[in-house]
Amino acid sequence: MIANALHTEHLHAPEQIAQAYGASTRALVSLLTELSHQISVIQGQLATHFAGHPDRDIYLSQPGLGVVLAARVLAEFGDAPGRYANAKARRNYARTSPITRASGKKTIIRVRYARNNRLTNALFQQAFAALTGSPGARAFLQNAPEARPRPQ
Repeated sequence: MIANALHTEHLHAPEQIAQAYGASTRALVSLLTELSHQISVIQGQLATHFAGHPDRDIYLSQPGLGVVLAARVLAEFGDAPGRYANAKARRNYARTSPITRASGKKTIIRVRYARNNRLTNALFQQAFAALTGSPGARAFLQNAPEARPRPQ
């Protein structure tokens, strides 16, 4: 039934408009082809430069980080060896630590809104890739105390 409807006569655009759309489409395809080529060139250059970094293996050992995303996370955190005292200091820099306010019997936990958005985006992409591609990361999250619903 649908196939018959698609083969019936339908409205056509005037020839000049169809040619204009064709020219526009050819130009867009040409732009996308060149953009794809330039992305490949930049990825090659990035892989070459990242291969020489001493912490490369540490970053690539983390689930969800490939060469491009690992280089992005490294660039956002910086590579000074003594810059962060511990994992909490690194998390505070990324501003992914929650804000906890306690008053009497009431405790409120809020998310931080002021943060390094490039770093947060890269870490979000890492987490998503790890959860979809690493059974170990998925099992860890499902067994983590934070993942369980809290009694209220």
